Amino acid sequence: MAVWLKRGKDIEKRAEANRQVRATVETILGDVEKGGDAAVLALSKKFDGWEPKDFRLSPNEIDACMGQLSDQDLTDIAFAQTQVRNFAEANIRMRRYGGRNIAYATAAAPPAVEAAQ
Repeated sequence: MAVWLKRGKDIEKRAEANRQVRATVETILGDVEKGGDAAVLALSKKFDGWEPKDFRLSPNEIDACMGQLSDQDLTDIAFAQTQVRNFAEANIRMRRYGGRNIAYATAAAPPAVEAAQ
């Protein structure tokens, strides 16, 4: 007989959690839209405990950060970037072409629409 080690949340609890996340994100985006860099700085301090004088890194700071990463870290980051880029491009194509998933190589020309018979 199967034994449940862990059960997922029921649909109402998931819906409530989703509403809470959505409300939090909307609040954060609104704060950033209204407060600009000052709001980003406050959020950085709140969530990360990081309060830099400037968010823009110098070339030397970038090199120092990059030097702390392993080859595997860099490979993983490149993979994640590719995945995010591919997802975004697919999403754009889906919106542009009315829900049809058009291969990226052919996305420059819209698909032909057949005449109704």
